[in-house]
Amino acid sequence: QVQLVESGGGLVQAGGSLRLSCAASGLTFSNYAMGWFRQAPGKEREFVAAINWSGGRTYYADSVKGRFSISRDNAKNAMFLQMNSLKPEDTAVYYCAAARNTIPVVTTGINYWGQGTQVTVSS
Repeated sequence: QVQLVESGGGLVQAGGSLRLSCAASGLTFSNYAMGWFRQAPGKEREFVAAINWSGGRTYYADSVKGRFSISRDNAKNAMFLQMNSLKPEDTAVYYCAAARNTIPVVTTGINYWGQGTQVTVSS
């Protein structure tokens, strides 16, 4: 079956960096656009970043533009999110998402979700 497994979350001080990874299995990875979403306690899940099938186009939420960078390695069935200059408001559970027929910039149209990884940024 399809699995998306996130890793790399943790506790970091404000201004620090983390690199999240999403390992995919059970699907033809290069057929899927991929994305990162996050959900803070008491808030709705929100879009963070997305990348198209080839990795040639990327998309970012305004709140993370210039600080986060999304990438993928189709040979390794993996996607990454480099997060720099982290802020306390970046604290959330971060989810990996795969979409077959769209760029995942909204929660609708997502075919598969990962289980999430916690990112906590202390002030």
